[in-house]
Amino acid sequence: MSDFIVEALDQFDSIVIYSGLPLNAYPIKLPSTVIIKELAVYKESKLTWFFRKWKEVAHLQKYKTFYGMNDALTSGYPKESSLRAILIKFIYLITQKIHSDTSIVFIEKLQFASFSSNKITKSYLKMLKEDAPSYVFFTHQRPSYLAPFLYATIKSKIAVSSFIFSWDNLSSKGRMLGTFDSFLVWSDLMKKELLYFYPKVKASKVKVVGTPQFEPYIMDKYQMDKEIFYTNFNLNKSKKIICYSCADSSIGANDALVIRSIIMAIRENNMNTTCQLLVRTSPAEGPARFDVLKNEFPEIIWNYPKWVLTRENHAESWSQRIPSDQDIKDLRAILQYADLNVNMCSTMSLDFMLFDKPVINTVFGNDENGLYDDQRFLNYDHYKKVIDSGAVTIATTKEELIAQINEALDKSSLRSQQRKNLVKLQISHDLKGTSKRIAQTLSDLNG
Repeated sequence: MSDFIVEALDQFDSIVIYSGLPLNAYPIKLPSTVIIKELAVYKESKLTWFFRKWKEVAHLQKYKTFYGMNDALTSGYPKESSLRAILIKFIYLITQKIHSDTSIVFIEKLQFASFSSNKITKSYLKMLKEDAPSYVFFTHQRPSYLAPFLYATIKSKIAVSSFIFSWDNLSSKGRMLGTFDSFLVWSDLMKKELLYFYPKVKASKVKVVGTPQFEPYIMDKYQMDKEIFYTNFNLNKSKKIICYSCADSSIGANDALVIRSIIMAIRENNMNTTCQLLVRTSPAEGPARFDVLKNEFPEIIWNYPKWVLTRENHAESWSQRIPSDQDIKDLRAILQYADLNVNMCSTMSLDFMLFDKPVINTVFGNDENGLYDDQRFLNYDHYKKVIDSGAVTIATTKEELIAQINEALDKSSLRSQQRKNLVKLQISHDLKGTSKRIAQTLSDLNG
């Protein structure tokens, strides 16, 4: 979706995309110096799963003083008594005491050894021998099904780096898929986190480049005229736009409650100005869970992300969903022309702040009120920084939410400087030039 391939071809003679997506996911015409090779889908054995799980749990145990790590650790503890559950409980027991970096690296070696003779691993080794790339770059540091390709890269003695995919990956997720030579990160903050959670990594091997996640927001090809936006979405030009962006069903159990609270306040004229509600659902799922709301409140405008599931029955199906160009245009237009965003502690907060739009985070649930406990996310290390910045307001009840909506619509610039400060903290470089910066950094690492 960005200009990365174009910029990378200025730095490298040719590019091979080793794709975790099927070939039909690439409708674009690429230069002859860019080749796409679809990777065979690897499915880990029970033994490999055991070592991977051990490595991930040990990492969480080591850093469980961080709320997000401990939350992942607690939620991952099985309640049943199947054979797999018993094995996980055993891993939890052992790693309570043994979770040093040295022990984690040792378990990783056992994990890699367990699939070293796998036919898919051998096919990766053969592919790398034939192509002989001078450098390999992973665009995501976590997917476990790519571990055999990392092993093949290391075994082939090819320099390898990874991009840290998202802003919460280091402080609330388990161990990354393996050991890389170098890392590309969003910000100085993320570099600091990486060096803390992976103390064997040298500071000189971590490069701050910004993130391509938001680069389409400054590219001309994704710009939509305001008149077209209002027409396409059937919006009323005389009303302000509140956008509620949903989480997926696994953590967005209170989405419907928040949506209902907003639309009822609009119906009952509890807003200081005339408003309309635009709801963007999560691209990780279909819209079916909101059918009741859609029928009950026909005035809600719905944006169902135009993402395509490129492959069924994948170990990590979320990784097989890709956005269309039209969806990027739709999303950018929503960010640019909406007056306010409401979401449950999502990265979407940053998306809207890039356009200097007010953001409200809703957390209606806790242990006491019987709703899904989304208030716990406020304690996650990466999100505490958002709260402490003063860039967002936090609504724990319907009443707080409506009051904050009114304030945000009346005084949209109230937290403007705090929003800009937070964006600078999370993304240390301008969006413009991100692809060029990444390509140049990879070239420098390639030597």
